[in-house]
Amino acid sequence: MAKKVLFVNQEISPYVPDNEMSIMGRVLPQKVQEANYEIRTFMPKWGEINERRGQLHEVIRLSGMNLIIDDTDHPLIIKVASIPTARVQVYFIDNEDYFPKHKLEEEDEEQSVNVERAIFFARGVLETVKKLRWAPDLIVCQGWMSSLIPLYIKLAYDEEPSFANTKIVTALYNNLPGTTLGSASRKFIEYKGVTSKVLSAYKSKFDYKELTKIAIDYSDSIIEMSGNMNRSISTYLKDKDIPILNYKEDNIDEIKQFLESQIQ
Repeated sequence: MAKKVLFVNQEISPYVPDNEMSIMGRVLPQKVQEANYEIRTFMPKWGEINERRGQLHEVIRLSGMNLIIDDTDHPLIIKVASIPTARVQVYFIDNEDYFPKHKLEEEDEEQSVNVERAIFFARGVLETVKKLRWAPDLIVCQGWMSSLIPLYIKLAYDEEPSFANTKIVTALYNNLPGTTLGSASRKFIEYKGVTSKVLSAYKSKFDYKELTKIAIDYSDSIIEMSGNMNRSISTYLKDKDIPILNYKEDNIDEIKQFLESQIQ
């Protein structure tokens, strides 16, 4: 039976402009799928995505759930499209409060909303995978939007059969925003086994580096995608006794082989 790999991406080309992360978000799932792995790929339905041009359509049987964040119900909408050139299907996490009005970068909005957005995205992905009754052997996370996936897998969804044997790889990029995220944003993350005690290990003055540290702490392995990583993140990584791939060459087969080594 084919091994299953779930890709949780912040950006995927061609739905958002080409950059290091969005290109890898398209190419890596394609490469893994061509190696006879069964894959699923998720990303946020950012406001800049043209649904008609991308041929997105809602998956009614997966939509309709509500996720509670900060005591407020937020409807979960799932859309899907295919990248013809890559033969990769992409699921989009959508919600009127968090995505249609927002682009990847919104400098004039309250930054604490970005934590809520990451929470909704992470839990939306995991709830959808449960509904698909699809148990991934490996989850690959890319971008700050996916940074809470490892934490929730290990502490909030740890008793879910779909994730009982799942390994988690986080790919780190050197493009973290420098802004803080608000003092209340850390509390919003609390859910089931993710308690205030667990989160007290991180700064109350919460920023994107703290989100990254959470991802590192609860991942089984790490890929450093950028050669010039943030210094504090690189220092933090040095204390971790987990497999780390330093990816500096244009050789995607190196990443594929590393992923394969994590699920043998």
